[in-house]
Amino acid sequence: AIRFVDDGSGLRADRIRDRAEAQGLIEPGAALDDNALAELVFRPGFTTAAEVSELAGRGIGMDVVRAEVTALGGRIETRSTAGQGTEFRLVLPLTTAVTQVLMLRAGDLIFGVPASLVELVQRAGAAELAQAYADAHSGYGGETLPFYWAGALLQATDASEQPTGRANTVVVVRSAAQRVLLHVDEVLGSQEVVVKNLGPQLSRVPGLVGITVLASGAVVMIHNPVVLGTLHGGQARRRQRLPVERPAPDATSQEGRVSAQVPLVMVVDDSITVRRVTQRLLQREGWRVALAADGLQALELLQGERPALVLSDIEMPRMDGFDLVRNIRADAQLADLPVVMITSRIAAKHRAHAQSLGVDHYLGKPYGEDELLALVRRYAAPLAAAEPALEDAAG
Repeated sequence: AIRFVDDGSGLRADRIRDRAEAQGLIEPGAALDDNALAELVFRPGFTTAAEVSELAGRGIGMDVVRAEVTALGGRIETRSTAGQGTEFRLVLPLTTAVTQVLMLRAGDLIFGVPASLVELVQRAGAAELAQAYADAHSGYGGETLPFYWAGALLQATDASEQPTGRANTVVVVRSAAQRVLLHVDEVLGSQEVVVKNLGPQLSRVPGLVGITVLASGAVVMIHNPVVLGTLHGGQARRRQRLPVERPAPDATSQEGRVSAQVPLVMVVDDSITVRRVTQRLLQREGWRVALAADGLQALELLQGERPALVLSDIEMPRMDGFDLVRNIRADAQLADLPVVMITSRIAAKHRAHAQSLGVDHYLGKPYGEDELLALVRRYAAPLAAAEPALEDAAG
C-alpha cells in the first residue's frame, strides 16, 4: 500500500457536486454521500479548478492513476476530512512483484532460481564431474559443498541425457550461509519475471519460492535449491547418477560405425523452443543433432566432434552468430565447415555482412520445413556419402 497524504482543506464536496451536475455526470439534487462524490474526481476530464494552470485544470491525472492501478489488479481508497486534508491509498497486490530469475534446464524440465541466490556459474570437466557424483560433494572456494543433479533434487530425472564432455555446467547457489553445487544441462539466461502468489495449496511447500508465467505461456516454478538440498538431499543422492558417456566409434563397434556415418548437425540458437523444434524436425529425418545456446557454447562443442553443418541464429548472448562464424573461419580445422545462418534480420546489409564473413547460406525467418531440410541435405548429405567411400578406400 502506498499512501499520499496532505494537510489541506480536504475535498470540497459542494464544488465536486456543482461541477458534476454542470457536466451532466449526476442528476441535480441526486442523493450522494461524500464517498460517492469523491469517486467523481477519477472521471476523465473532471476538475474543480476554475482556471487552467501548469499543474491543474485540464481534468487529466487522477483518471490515469486509477487506470494504471486497476490494470495492476489494485485499487484506490480515498479518505477526506474537511479542514484536515485528504489521503489517497494505492493498494497493489503482491502478484505484481518483479524479480530477476536465472532460468535453468535439467532434461526437459525448465525451472528458475532467484538471481540473488546464484553466486557463480562454472564449467566442470568430465573427470571432475565424475568425482563429484561419486563423492556427492565437490570443492569450491576452499569448502566441500553438497553436489546434486538438478533433476534428482527436483524429483524429475535420475541423470542428464547429455553425455559428459569437456565443459559441464555447474551452478553455485547460496542462501544465507549455506551453499550447494547444482549440475544442470543448460543455463537459459536471466529474466525479469512477475512472481505469482503460490496460493494456499503450494504456499507451504518448502523450497518453492514462487511461480511465473513466461511470454510463451509456459508456467515455471521458482525454487531455492539450498532448501531442497537440506530437505531432500539424501533422497537425491540415492537417486542421481552420472550421465552415461557415449562410446566412441571404432573398428570393432558396428553400432558406433553406423552412428558415425550419420552426419551431425549443430543447431545454435538462444531460444530453447527453436532448438527443440529444430532438433525434433532433424531427428525425424534421421540426422544426429547437437544443441548450443550461443556461439561460445557452440565453440566448446566444436572442440569435440566436428559436425557436417552448423545452423546458427545471429542475436545470442555472450557470443552472437557473426562472431561464431569469424571464429570458425579463423580455425584451420573448421575453416571449411558449412554454416547456414537463420535469422529474422533479412535486411540487405545483414545478408551482405554475413556473406563477407563466409556464411554459406542466409535463411530468413519465417521459413518452411522443406526449405530447411533441403539446405541440410545439400550441405550434410555429401558427407554421409563420402564417409563410406573413405572407409572402403582404407579397407
